[in-house]
Order: sequence, then structure tokens, then C-alpha cells
Amino acid sequence: MISKQGWINLYKPKNITSFKAINSIKKKFSINKIGHAGTLDPMAEGVLPIAIGKATKLITYISNVNKEYEFTVTWGIQTTTDDAEGEILFESSYLPKRKEIEKKIINYIGFISQIPPKVSAVKINGKRAYKLFRENKKFTIQPKKVFIEDLCITDHSINKTSFKILCGQGFYVRSLARDLAIDLKTYGHISSLKRSKVGKFSEKNSILLDDLLKIGQMHEEINCISTTISMLDDILAYEIEEKLDIENLSFGRSIKIDEKKIINSSSINLDKKNIFLFKKGDIVSIGKLDGNLFKPNKILI
Repeated sequence: MISKQGWINLYKPKNITSFKAINSIKKKFSINKIGHAGTLDPMAEGVLPIAIGKATKLITYISNVNKEYEFTVTWGIQTTTDDAEGEILFESSYLPKRKEIEKKIINYIGFISQIPPKVSAVKINGKRAYKLFRENKKFTIQPKKVFIEDLCITDHSINKTSFKILCGQGFYVRSLARDLAIDLKTYGHISSLKRSKVGKFSEKNSILLDDLLKIGQMHEEINCISTTISMLDDILAYEIEEKLDIENLSFGRSIKIDEKKIINSSSINLDKKNIFLFKKGDIVSIGKLDGNLFKPNKILI
């Protein structure tokens, strides 16, 4: 049984749900608390941050970071799911040229309005969209504002184009494929999808699910667990050493801190910013500053 807390940078394979992936880890290592940041579709592969123990309370902060995807759009066909697993809805003989695509993708950089796919986890009156879709119910999904920092073509052939994208929270690559195709006066769907980065989690230092499951159950053999604080990107952090501070925090009390010792504070205004208090690499509390007084919102001791 793993008693350690922290993060596993998992590489999820294709043809398995994110839930099934973490459930296999939970059973293998008898983990009580486990969760993941940012669900990947069954057909998608790539980086899936896994939180263990108290790190599960920090999933929200990981989910908010930018993500990088590599994907391929097949032109001329739109499906019910906007990927290769759906049934064909519409077809077109028109296949866009690389220069046309390059001109169009410029319009997608920055904040855009996007309608999530019908087969998605978006809630409609308390029920998931994908469940309503499977029940053949009619429903409408409202558009939402999403962000693209960068989008470029990495390869192109007659009927397929590969891209790399850096995008914000809540972005659907399948919706991008659908919308971009319509802008190009044709149809399109995702035929391959890989998430290569989630904040500090990258494909380069990830561990394959099969390799992880081959590891023994002894603590010293689980060397792929990163500390809770090391995987949080661009955070304000403060290390506490006094036992009295730890004791006060454990009771939800505010404590005084030295603002000059806050990591990454530079010249930014600290008011109303989340600050992570840590000890020996593990986060013990999250809260905000009121002057030099740290007021805890979450206690992880």
C-alpha cells in the first residue's frame, strides 16, 4: 500500500478511459485517495496527472494550467462525436490546402467562443451531455469562452493535417476540428489525439501505465511520485519551519509570515492571490494574505 502523497506523471494509452487507468493503479497499489487532472477521451493518449493522497485536494490548480496537444484532422467527414469513433454525419469532396489552413488558424489565436461536442462531460440541467446523447435526447450546449495561446501545422497531406496547440482550461480539440473544417467550407474530425503537456507534466518524463503497473508494491520502488509542490506551475509558495505555525494551521488559525520570503512573489500584488504553504516539499495549507497574515482556506495537514 502506498502511503506517500504527491503526483504521478502518467502516460495514458489509447482505448482506455481515464477512470479505468486510475482505477487499475488504485487496485494495484491499494491507494485510498486517488484522482486525475483533466480527463482524456478513450481514443486519446498522453499525459494524465495522477494525484495521490492529499494531493487530490490540489487537482483544481493543476486543471487550470495550459495544456499542449498534438492532433490530426481528417478532412471531408464530420462524425457524431467529432472524432473517428462516431458515425458519419456529413461528407464533402473538398479537401483544403495547407496555405488555406494556415490563413484560417490565425483567427483562432487568443480568446474564442466554442461549443463543446455533444459527446462531452458538460452538464445540461444536471445531466452529462454524453448521457443525453446516448439516450437520443435533443439538447443544446451553450458556447463558452476558451483560450488558445498557440496553434501551428506540423504536417499536411491530401486529406489530413497535423497540428500542435497550446490551450487553456475547458478547451475541446474535437470542437476545434469541427469548427475549423466548417470555416474551410468542408467537414472534418479528429483522427488522432495526444496530450503532450499539462503545466509541468510532460510526455518526456511521464511513465507508461503498463510500466507503472509492473512496479512492485514496496515504497522504495515507487520512485515516480513527485512532491505535491514540485508539479504546481508558477505558484506563490512559502516554506514554514516553526512547529507552532504547523500547530496553529492544523486548527485552522491564521499565522504571520514574512512576505519577503514568498517564492515567485517578485513585484506582483499579493492581495487575494493563492499562496501555498509547504514543509519539506509537501503542501500543508492554501490560503490568502491579509497584510502579513496568512489566512488558510484549505488545510492539508
